[in-house]
Amino acid sequence: MATLLKPFLHDRFLHLLLLLGLLLACIVPFQWRDLPAAVDWHTIVTLCGLLMLTRGIESSGYFEVLGRKLIRRFRHERALALFMVCGAALLSTFLTNDVALFILVPLTLTLRQATTLPVMRLIIFEALAVNAGSMLTPIGNPQNILLWGTSGASFGAFVWQMLPPAAVILLSLLLLTGFAFRAKPIQQQTQPPVSWRRSLLWLSVALYLLFIVALELKLAAWALLPIFAAYLLMARRVLLQIDWSLLVVFIAMFIDVHLLTRLPALQQGMQMLTQTGEGGRFLLAAGLSQVISNVPATILLLQFLPANALLAWAVNIGGFGLLPGSLANLIALRMAQDRRIWWQFHLFSIPMLLWAMLCGWLLWLLLH
Repeated sequence: MATLLKPFLHDRFLHLLLLLGLLLACIVPFQWRDLPAAVDWHTIVTLCGLLMLTRGIESSGYFEVLGRKLIRRFRHERALALFMVCGAALLSTFLTNDVALFILVPLTLTLRQATTLPVMRLIIFEALAVNAGSMLTPIGNPQNILLWGTSGASFGAFVWQMLPPAAVILLSLLLLTGFAFRAKPIQQQTQPPVSWRRSLLWLSVALYLLFIVALELKLAAWALLPIFAAYLLMARRVLLQIDWSLLVVFIAMFIDVHLLTRLPALQQGMQMLTQTGEGGRFLLAAGLSQVISNVPATILLLQFLPANALLAWAVNIGGFGLLPGSLANLIALRMAQDRRIWWQFHLFSIPMLLWAMLCGWLLWLLLH
């Protein structure tokens, strides 16, 4: 019980969200019965399944085996960093940004045990990479799924409209990666032989495939039961090691955003701001994403703006910058389990936001 409660007691970000929710509940009109509907339960169910499955694969010890293979394959830090960043961007185009992080961040953390590679910096760049890569396709992230369904565009048309900013931003990120990681040999540390549990790995992989199929069939909630039961019976320690407070953080974020959007001053301000020109709308969508995250910002802005390319560009670019800009940022930094990464992240993400906004707006003026 102490193991399960520890993350909740030491999670300062969760405590801040709860305090903010209580404050908003005191000053905005709302109905208690409306709060459950404010939560995106599909996201919560998806996160819950991924938390269990990635922890199962990590507990099997295979990530450490795979990490050592990567170290032997790449001789220099820059080459390995570029490979991981490209992998994160590629995976996020068809597995969504959060799934890509659940695969890559645990693998990256195993590199810390065997090398002197700046692993925290690499995780930061992986978070930036999934934001850049997921921008391209309509299934890369939740806001694109929403915009795609609302706009009625075909899959190919959506990819074509997102290609210019995605290509420029990803190329910029790769250049930044080349400067941020040196071309020095990877220094390996002496490690004992790896022992890993094949049975737990294959169980986790099989359950992973089951969960992906369930997601496609809109049956993810039903798939949680056999996944939980399998780990409860065969690897109970997996369930004890999961950071369950992350789910509560996301639930609290959804409720806080719901309450925030009910502020009368915000509603009036949104109506005025959305009547501005394209430049104002671009700044509004990117800026609002910094405060309430780009998925809730998309949901809010679709009440006032059409689901066009300008909105899609802006909310995706808004995933860079401050930590709340994208839920993927929060997932990556929470999985890193290092407090220093929270401020180190902004040393790269804020300049990336400013550069992406500049490039995005210039591209928009050039192409439209």
